[in-house]
Amino acid sequence: MTSAALVILGMHRSGTSCLAGCLEEAGLVLGQVDRKAHTNPKGNRENIKVMELNNAVLAANDASWNKPPVGPCHWSIEHSAWRDQLIASYPQDRLWGFKDPRTLLLLDGWLKGLPNAQLVGTFRHPLAVAGSLQARNGFAIEKGIELWTSYNRLLLQSLKASEFPLICFDWSTERYDGALRELAYRVGLIPPVAGFSFFEGHLRRNSNDPDLSVPTEAQDIYDQLLQISGTSKAGNETAAETPA
Repeated sequence: MTSAALVILGMHRSGTSCLAGCLEEAGLVLGQVDRKAHTNPKGNRENIKVMELNNAVLAANDASWNKPPVGPCHWSIEHSAWRDQLIASYPQDRLWGFKDPRTLLLLDGWLKGLPNAQLVGTFRHPLAVAGSLQARNGFAIEKGIELWTSYNRLLLQSLKASEFPLICFDWSTERYDGALRELAYRVGLIPPVAGFSFFEGHLRRNSNDPDLSVPTEAQDIYDQLLQISGTSKAGNETAAETPA
């Protein structure tokens, strides 16, 4: 039986954990994941084995999560076999999924093992992401924006190649919750009747700094993502922050 898989795509600090946690509440099987982390009270919802594989493939291509590859990454026979073993470890009769922001850098290799996978994406304003990376990793804002651009350029390319649901982490609580419910139904899950308890507005932090400007390419990518997600520039909502 073909494994039914859902891959969550998005830059670090852009709501991938929140999206994964909420979809898990709707029935998505995540397996053994981190459910508590010092940078995220509810855990980043990442499978450590997926992250280890992604790190290994990146390292073999002289890259890392904060040093994105300049082109497509080569997957060795060993790495491909490792991927296939991981895929086989998930249930084959239920919708399962995983999230790791590094997957954006390695998506082609994952899709060779999961040609029928569903994709969902999340994004967030570049300054909010840069501010969160500064707080977590000590990166300069400029470094954070460069990383945001590298990752979200790939997200945009994937969206143009194959349309899939996209959610904006800058939306208000009400709109975000409604989008979560719609997204869950779209991928074949059932939202919890009582609502998504994983998402809590009080965990928001790192708002955009209005005194900082966004480089042209990053702003253009963000504007295109807004358009694809159904948010006009005039109607863009930049909430303080949701758990990243």
